[in-house]
Amino acid sequence: MRHADTFSLRLGDSATRVRSFTAADIEGYRDLSGDPGLGFGDGAGGVPGPLLAGMISDLLGTTLPGLGTMWMKQSLEYGGSAPVGAEVTAEVTITRMVPEKGLVYLDSACRVGGETVVAGSTLVMVPNLGERAT
Repeated sequence: MRHADTFSLRLGDSATRVRSFTAADIEGYRDLSGDPGLGFGDGAGGVPGPLLAGMISDLLGTTLPGLGTMWMKQSLEYGGSAPVGAEVTAEVTITRMVPEKGLVYLDSACRVGGETVVAGSTLVMVPNLGERAT
């Protein structure tokens, strides 16, 4: 795999990552955050929202746009629940670029099966975007 700072970026480019969260992952999150589960996930064993949002953050920083990406703004809506153990697919897609300012706008989502459980938009700043945007 090439490092993100070595390839061009185009409108419509997307990246996905798939993973499942275990009960130990959820317990680790609760230990670190102090969150007993209220207000995140379904309160009955669902994956907490910040862990799902973390999948999107991971894609932005490691894959698209990749290394050096600076997170500026994100808006997410939680429309469903991701059960513990379910396969979650995170996806980001470039929808707009402003190369002279280094800005990249992306649609962001997490899905379980055919159901979107998280959807939103993300704005990032990408160093050297003017050299990478095509």
